[in-house]
Amino acid sequence: MSVVILLQGVDPDRFSVTVSPLAELAASLHVLTGHVHHPEHASWAAEVARTAPPAFRAGLRRFAPLWTALRWRAFYPGTDPTVPAATLTRLSLHRFAELTAFTCASGYHGFDFGQVLHDPAQAAALRQAASRLPEPHLALAEDLLRDPEALRADLLGFLDLCRQVFFADLWAATEPLLTRAAHRVRQRLADEGPAAALVALSPSSARLAAPSTGPARVVFDKVHHAVISPSRTPVLLIPTRYGAPHLLVKNEPGLPPVVHFPVEAPDVGVTLARSRLLALTDARRVRLCRLIARQAMTTADLADRLAMTRPQVSRHLRVLRDLGLVRVERHGRYVHYGLDLPAVERIGRDVATALQY
Repeated sequence: MSVVILLQGVDPDRFSVTVSPLAELAASLHVLTGHVHHPEHASWAAEVARTAPPAFRAGLRRFAPLWTALRWRAFYPGTDPTVPAATLTRLSLHRFAELTAFTCASGYHGFDFGQVLHDPAQAAALRQAASRLPEPHLALAEDLLRDPEALRADLLGFLDLCRQVFFADLWAATEPLLTRAAHRVRQRLADEGPAAALVALSPSSARLAAPSTGPARVVFDKVHHAVISPSRTPVLLIPTRYGAPHLLVKNEPGLPPVVHFPVEAPDVGVTLARSRLLALTDARRVRLCRLIARQAMTTADLADRLAMTRPQVSRHLRVLRDLGLVRVERHGRYVHYGLDLPAVERIGRDVATALQY
């Protein structure tokens, strides 16, 4: 599946690049809730958890659905179409309930929660969807239906506690990095155009497609499907440090689309990670790798040891070399092939990163 951004008739001014403290707060809370998926921030997350007061740890558990699988849309700019820079405190109770319900159900498509506080059928649909998800999704949904004003007050209180516990310092250190990243994207939009700028957000999982019929498009390899047309609705591009390796595309009905992209995109996408795994399922290729893992060898040596022809060995080596798993060493008139052990060692980590991206 994929997220497609159509480019026909789209100028750079259809993309706004902005830095958002709320979006980065959501990303950092995601790390704190599931730091096992973010080893680069594990020590920071452990220190925050160790020194945080009990009220913070309780809030982190209670509100976790807002930043785990489906990121709460209220963390991003443009929540209220009538208020371009709406803040959480200015978000109407009606809109707060609708967006929170979507997150408790972990989905936007197939649900209508526009009247969830007043329509028993929508409330029942919310309970049913949340009950199929891990806790605390259902508990948060019940809190919303029981007393949305109290829930909103509790959430705002928790977000203020975040600022006191860790986010003020984190944002002071992170904002300059995000500001520089935003400037680079703006510059690329202006100099190279939307296609190059969008592909550069995710070189390992984005591609430019120019079909024989229909407009050119940038395609992101994602686990959900969406089609975004910037010519109709401007797109927000928001850099993140703590959101890495995830690239999120928010495309809720009636709201401006958002691409929340990591400042440092992974260099291995899911396609390359999968291809590397598949390459090592061939028994002859595994035998070849075992030989060149010990020492670099020539094609002739490998052919003799593996009882294969040189063209057969060359084909296997070409596959492994194209996937970045084999290094080439030239010694005079001889070419030796060796297994790139660091690249092989990274396969498991690269697969985990690519599956999250």
